[in-house]
Order: sequence, then structure tokens, then C-alpha cells
Amino acid sequence: MTTVHKLTNNIKMQNNNLAILKKHFSHCFDKDGNFQIEKFTKNLADNEINFSKESYNLDWLGKSYARLLACDSTTTLLKPIVIHNTKPKNAQSQNLLIKGDNLEVLKHLAQAYHEKIKMIYIDPPYNTGSDGFVYNDDRKFTAKDLQNLIGIDEEKATRILDFTQSKSNSHSAWLTFMYPRLYIAKQLLKDDGIIFISIDDNEVAQLRLLMDEVFGEENFVAELPTIMNLKGNNDEFGFAGTHEYSIVYSKNKSNTIIHHFHVNDEGLEDWTEDEFGFYKQGANLKATGINAPMEKRPNLFFPIFIDSKDKVYVTDDNNVPNDCCGELKTIYPVTNETNMSWRWSKDKIRNEKENIIVSRNGNIGIYKKQRPTLGDLPTKKPKTIFYKPEYSSGNGTAQMINILGDKYFSNPKPLNLIKDFLEIGSSPNDIILDFFAGSGTTGDAVMQLNAEEGGNRKYILVQLPEVIDPNKNKVAYDFVKEELKAEPTIFEITKERLIRAAKKTKDTIFQKIEDKRKEIKIIEGKLDLEDKEKTIKQLQTEINTLENQDLGFKIFETIPIWNDYDFEAEQFDTTQTLFDTGKLSEDDINALLTTWKTADGILLAQDLDKVDLDTYTAYYGNNKLYLMHKGFTTDNLKTLLHKIDSDKAFNPTTVIAFGYHFDSKHLRELAENLKSYVNRKNIDIDFIIRY
Repeated sequence: MTTVHKLTNNIKMQNNNLAILKKHFSHCFDKDGNFQIEKFTKNLADNEINFSKESYNLDWLGKSYARLLACDSTTTLLKPIVIHNTKPKNAQSQNLLIKGDNLEVLKHLAQAYHEKIKMIYIDPPYNTGSDGFVYNDDRKFTAKDLQNLIGIDEEKATRILDFTQSKSNSHSAWLTFMYPRLYIAKQLLKDDGIIFISIDDNEVAQLRLLMDEVFGEENFVAELPTIMNLKGNNDEFGFAGTHEYSIVYSKNKSNTIIHHFHVNDEGLEDWTEDEFGFYKQGANLKATGINAPMEKRPNLFFPIFIDSKDKVYVTDDNNVPNDCCGELKTIYPVTNETNMSWRWSKDKIRNEKENIIVSRNGNIGIYKKQRPTLGDLPTKKPKTIFYKPEYSSGNGTAQMINILGDKYFSNPKPLNLIKDFLEIGSSPNDIILDFFAGSGTTGDAVMQLNAEEGGNRKYILVQLPEVIDPNKNKVAYDFVKEELKAEPTIFEITKERLIRAAKKTKDTIFQKIEDKRKEIKIIEGKLDLEDKEKTIKQLQTEINTLENQDLGFKIFETIPIWNDYDFEAEQFDTTQTLFDTGKLSEDDINALLTTWKTADGILLAQDLDKVDLDTYTAYYGNNKLYLMHKGFTTDNLKTLLHKIDSDKAFNPTTVIAFGYHFDSKHLRELAENLKSYVNRKNIDIDFIIRY
């Protein structure tokens, strides 16, 4: 079968909603394919699903336009940075850094990474009025276009265009900016995926409503006040601000697991763990102070009974319980032969026995179990107030200075905060996406966490090549221009942070490997060690994992589709005025190939295999063969058909040809032979011509 279509200018986000409806509710479509909503509603009602008659939603000027942007075609190609990507440390890497507008990039990723991302972290513009956020849009829609595309009247279309072209920083502008990005991001998440978003007071209310609309209110997980400045910002009105927020939503809450924190051995030295979490011995339950004597609090003077298993009892009549085990001890709150009182009532003792410690050091006594407090020690289950001293915003700046030598980026997120999100929101082999990469903290955090726990997480970072204004940040401008010898943009800072962070992580890994090798030598010298070989094998496995850590990354960038590249024919026609391919370089062809293969569902980080077809080079991956160059002949076709028959590893189910590089004779020859040729493997091969 031969198909001709213009995919290059028509890459859109994958949307499976219609396919899902047709699969599960095929009886609700008529013979013309129209969906019968009344039949659908009745079907659900018959299954005792209640319909809510009361609802609310978030509306703003630009909402219909934002929906259009979410489904509109891309206007760019994806170009690999070959010199960087072919360096030995990057050639096999699955990590990605992509330069470009993140809405365009998300659309490019929509097919290949559909439901493959486990965790997303983003730190979008906060829209504070001073953070530089304005709505920028270079799309050239007219009022008439919007009327036709989104079904609105001329007056509203004009208002939307005025708003999108006015560089606004209103709430409506921010929502219009965020909606399409979040909409596509949801499609990229796995069914058990999760998204963390940093935000502050300026847009937190709007973000919650927007996330309810995009992800569903039922998939809300948490709104975490995240302490970034424990001293407080005294410049704020009324209250000294200490926190931002981390908004957490899942793709499907019923399938999502929030992992518990790991608590390191050093932090556990003074703590014990029971089924309720960590604790250590706290205050004696015998009261002290001026109100402690029995006369002040007579209702808190009573006997407490402790059996031989340290089980604690109190009774209403103060008589010995009859259900105790073994020898019974009776204690009263007495100090220096003076009757005092207990800190807790009988009811509290009954209800919180899990928070009592019995001590038998010398005289028997009972103490409160001290549970960890804010910032003291993370319990296994994350708290809804997110705090550690390491989350201080100053730490993010200090880490940036430590890596790059100066404060080249404003308000970078602290590394420990992102690492903790990764720890609770992902597993060791997951893909992590950050499409507001900024200083690159997420990539740094992924590498460090992998090194610490032997993980294999991969990151995808997206950063706009935002120009650095020398009047606002001359230090950063000079650093990129003079030291890095690059165009002064934020992207170059992101890139350099990842390079230097990888080197630091490599040094850490090297030291861990040396420590494990020393441990192996010590174990080898112990003759009576149980499970000696098993322990050595485990350590060697850990060493192998560390030695194979992915510390490289590949770079891609979005580039505009070429001028005059507007071929719209639905089938090949020799009378058409064709695009002049003579001006295309090898890099341009590579960009086209990269864009196509990603749109065809092949991971961006996956390299295609070069296939030699006797003087003609084709590209192969995921059972798709790409014919991109000029010069394809009948002899090359014969070689292709022979290879399909003879090469067990070569099983193309789709052959794609760049139509501009083929004459009509060879296109027809390819189409006819691929359709009629009965190959030995019985593979059905589709032939697609793209322009």
C-alpha cells in the first residue's frame, strides 16, 4: 500500500480518546462514524453511574486559544548536535538536553514518549511581576483563522489576538501559556506517573484549578508548603515568607505509588523504629514543675501497671488488671517520697501505648517516645510540610557557585529538594522530564541519585535559548561569551552545569568503586565469613553498575522548517512546483530524519542503524526503513529486496522515502515492488512517501 502525506508540517500530539471510545463504546457510533452522546449517557446510567448536575470550571480569556495550541501542528524540526552527540561519553547516552521552545519540544516528543515518562518536575515562571514572565507568541493567526479553528465570534477572536500579542503577564496570559504544556505533559506520563510543580502564592490558586481541569480533581495528591527560607523574608507584607509550594498530581491516582524516604545509617544512630516510624526516648511521663504535685492535679495521680513484657495498663478503679502477663510492677508518680502527677491521663495512656517506652535501667520508669519533628529526621512516609535545612534557597545558589564558580543563574532550586522528589516519585529505571530546565538541577539530581543508589534513571531536559541581558546579569553574559565561547543564553549555562556536574559525579563514583574494592579484599581475607562468595559477588555487581553509570547526554535543538517548504499535494504530481532541495545540507537531512523517526515513535535518544544497499545508505530502526538521499536506483531496490529475504535481523514493515529526492519512476518502482514482492518472511510492507 502506498501512502503520501505531509507529516513534516503536521506533527501533532497523540490523542487516544477517540480510539478508546470506539474500542469500549463502538455501539455508540452510527454508520457514518458520528458519536451518539445520548446513547452513551444512557449506557452509563444503565450501569448505575451518577451524573453530577452541579459543576464548576476555570475559564479565562485565551482558554479556547490555549486548547488550539495544545493540538496545533509543530512549526519546527529537531536537529541533533552531531559533534557533541558523537563524543564517546555521549554516543550511547540516553539522557537528553533539548534546546527550544518547550511547547514545540513536547509536541515532538508526544509520539515517541507517549506514556513513557514516570515523573515530571517543573519550575515554571511564577509570574511575580518581577521575574520577567510575559506571554510571547509568534504564531500568525488572523481573527478569521481563530473564528474557523475554535468556533468563536469575531469580537472574541480579536480580543484574544490583542491579548496574545501584547506581551501580557496577567493571570489569563499565564494560564494560556501553561495549559497546552500541561495538557501534552499528561499524555507523556505513564499510567502510574506523577508530576511535581514548584510555584508560589502568585499563581498557586490558578495552578490548582488548572491542574484539576487537565489532570482531574480526583488525581490531586498534595499541595506541599515547601520551606525555602526558615528565617523568613521580611520584605513581604504582613508576614515574613518562609515557603513556596510543591503541587503534586498523578496521571491515575489509583495506580500511583509515592515511595517512602530512605533514612541513612548515620541518621539512625540515635533512633529506633517501630511499626509507626522512628523514635527515641523522650521526656519522663512523671510531671515536673510547680504544677506537678498531686495536690495541684489529683486526677493525674494513679498507679500504672507494667507486666513482664513491658505492656502498660491503667484501670478505672486503680486495682490490678487481671489480663496481664507474668510478673506485674506497679509504679506511681513519686519523686523524693513526694506524691506528684503524671503528664498523661488514663485515657491518653490507653490510646497511645505505642508512644510509651518502659525503661528498666535501675528503677523502672516510663517515658514518652519522641517522634521526629520538622527538619529533625525524615520519617519513612513524606510529610505534607516539606522541610529540610538543605532545601534552603541559598543552598541552590551555593551549589551553582560550587559547580560553575559564580552566581550565573537566579534562584536555582536546591539539589536536595529535587533529589527527594526523585526518591519518592520515581524508581531506579525511570525516565524523568523537566521542560523548564533552568540551571539543570534536575539533571544533576538524577546523576547524583543514580550514583548514590546504583540507579539507572534517565533525564530529558528542555530549555529555551533565552538571551542573557548584559545589563541585568553581566557576570553570566561574560561567562558564557568569554569562557564558554558561546552565544550568551540560559541554555549554555544549563549545558555547562550538566557537563561539570557529570565530572563531579564521576569523581564520587570512582571513590565509591575504590571503597568497594577495598571491602572485597578485606572479605577475601576472612576465612570463616558466612556467605563469603555471595557477598563478594554482590559487591562486584554494585561496582559494575557504578562503572556503567550514564553521565553523558545528547543535545538536540528545534530549528524552523525551511523557507518555501510548503508542498501540500496529497499525491505525487509532476506538474507541481517542487521545493528546491539543492539548498539542503546533510545536517538538514539529518534534522528531517530525526524529526520523522521521533514522530514515528522511535525514542529520540535511539540511534538508527545505517543500512548499506549497495552504494546507497538507508536508515533502520523499530522495523522502519528511511530512504532520505538522492540516487536510489533499480539496483538498490534489488539489494533491498534481497536483504529483506536474507537478513534475519532486517524486518522492515514500513519503508519511508523523502519524495523530493526521488523521481517519479523510482517512486512507482518502489511502490509496485514492495507491494507485489512475496518475501520469504511474509512481511507486509507499507510504503510511505513524505515531503
